[in-house]
Amino acid sequence: MKAVAGRLKMDMQYSNTLCYNTFPFPEITKVQKTNLEDHVFKVLEERERHPEKTLAQLYDPDKMPEGLRQAHHEMDLAVEQCYRPRPFKSNEERLEYLFKLYEEMIEAEKRK
Repeated sequence: MKAVAGRLKMDMQYSNTLCYNTFPFPEITKVQKTNLEDHVFKVLEERERHPEKTLAQLYDPDKMPEGLRQAHHEMDLAVEQCYRPRPFKSNEERLEYLFKLYEEMIEAEKRK
């Protein structure tokens, strides 16, 4: 988000066209889609284990329940495997890969 979102003062500005729809998502198999759905439900189940907490409390980096943190980590890995079999070594490598895909997507759109 830091690479593509806008800012107002020091705060990030969320945008459905810049933050969430910028990078291409590859065509995935039904098995991959089912796997991702399973991970989403695991995250939701972990949230439900803490009904007394707000989303802000659940996602406070210092207080996030370990089960929720692990569920998100596993979901992140499943999403990454939709792009390529091996995990990215760093955020920089991930961004470089996504920007390259984005450039390819834009070039393909221009050729249409």
